[in-house]
Parts: sequence; C-alpha cells; structure tokens
Amino acid sequence: MIQSSELILNPDGSVYHINLKPGQIANDIIFVGDQNRVEKITKHFDTIEFSTQKREFKTQTGTYKGKRLTVMSTGIGPDNIDIVMNELDALVNIDLETRTVKEKLTSLNIIRFGTSGSLQASIPVDSIVMSQYGLGLDNMLRSYLIDSIAEKEMEDAFIAQTNWDLKKGRPYVIKGSETLAARLDGPHIYKGFTGTAGGFYGPQGRVLRLGIQDPELNLKMDAFNFKGIQMTNLEMETGAIYGLGKLLGHECLSLNAIIANRATGTFSEDPYKAVDGLIEYALNKLVDNDL
Repeated sequence: MIQSSELILNPDGSVYHINLKPGQIANDIIFVGDQNRVEKITKHFDTIEFSTQKREFKTQTGTYKGKRLTVMSTGIGPDNIDIVMNELDALVNIDLETRTVKEKLTSLNIIRFGTSGSLQASIPVDSIVMSQYGLGLDNMLRSYLIDSIAEKEMEDAFIAQTNWDLKKGRPYVIKGSETLAARLDGPHIYKGFTGTAGGFYGPQGRVLRLGIQDPELNLKMDAFNFKGIQMTNLEMETGAIYGLGKLLGHECLSLNAIIANRATGTFSEDPYKAVDGLIEYALNKLVDNDL
C-alpha cells in the first residue's frame, strides 16, 4: 500500500496538487504551460463538462467535434512536470481508496502545445516543430531509473560536442511517441530535437547580472549534429514529459509554435496567430486521426 505521505490527497479525495479525481480527465490530454492558455484551446470546444484550478494547475475537460479532451496547464519547468505527470498517472493507475496499483494499467495520450524559438535558420517563424527527441539539461529525471529508456549514444555525442561540464549533471535524451507523431504529422511539420533547460536565464545562456558557466554553450548547441539530427529549439518541459511518460507507460509528444528564430534574428509579426494555428491544426488532427 502506498503511504499517505507519498501520495497526498485533499480532503475531498482529489489528488493533492492538480486537484483532480478519477474520471475527470479524458484519455487524450493537452498540456500548456500558461494557465491563461487553457481557455484559448477550450474556446474551440463544443462543450465543457468540468473545470478546476489549484495554484498554476488549471484543468478543463470537454468535447471537440464529439471527442472528449482534457486541457491542463502545468506551469513552467521540469519540477512542475514531475508533479503533473506523477499525479495524472495516479488518477488512472492507482486505486485512491485502497492506495494500491491497479492490475490493469491505462496509457494516456499527452500532447504539449508550446511556443519556442528556433535555433536553426531553416526553421522559420510561424512554423510548427514536432519534437522527435527531448534533451534534458536538468537533473530532475535522474532521480528515476532511466538507463533503459535513454538514448545513450546521443547523450554521449552531445556531451562530447558541447564539452558539457558533468558537474551540472549528465544530460539525458528520450524519444517521443512514434504513435502520436504519426497521428499529428503533416507536410508542413518540422521534426525537432528539443532541448529542455532547468531554468530560463543562466540555463538558457541569458546573462543579466550573473556570469554563466559556459558562455559559448548556445553556439555549441546550435552546431550540434548527430547523424544529421540537429537541435531545433530550446524550452523547459519536453524532455521531462518524454522521460516520465515513457517510464510510466504513456504516449507523449510535444508541438511548438515557433515565434522567434535566433539564427536569423527574426520574431513573428503575429505570435498569437501562430499559436492559434497550432491549436486548430492539432485539435483537428486529434479528431481526424482518432485511435
């Protein structure tokens, strides 16, 4: 039995941080970072059956063209992803009354809708990047047993090509869901190798008042190449989602609207339109290619 200190429930029986009970989520779940972006997606829904929010974790479940979907805000960073992924899994794979793991496990489909900046000149603003791989530059996932799911050869290549300082921890590479990739692919979708940083400033090479350990790291990441695979964008969630999803048995995929291109120094003239385009495209793909 899982102790109450390990799986914390609210007085109403909902899971502690995300404030949800079993049955309140769909099998297909859309992640966004910003709580205000939840309703930018659910405004397209035909119906909304359930809404809740606790802290930055806002959830709405409803139907789009007859398909039941859940949209949830995760907040920013791998630490928040650790909370959300484990608590969502508990909703479907742990009996909250007996505190025991269910004999029959449920696999969720989790798709992240994000915004990001491109690292390559060939990926223009207003395009969509589908992350084939997530590169974790944080240490959160190393708390788990990940050797069996990690792409060690790619990790070694990244460490060598960037002269990565292992005092910051060993980067990890996890592949995204091939099933969801086939379901959401399209002729205008760019395939990506997405870096996930543990912070927004120093971990992504930004300098305000503090010096950083490797001022050349961004240039090295731009130049990284493993068997033709280059880094395409940098954000703060994808690697953690892919790692925990694969460990827990869920299908996970990340889609990013590219609103800036660092290589060309350009920024989208209408980033809101780019995000809306991603939302409408992915929602319709989820319905048209339902499993």
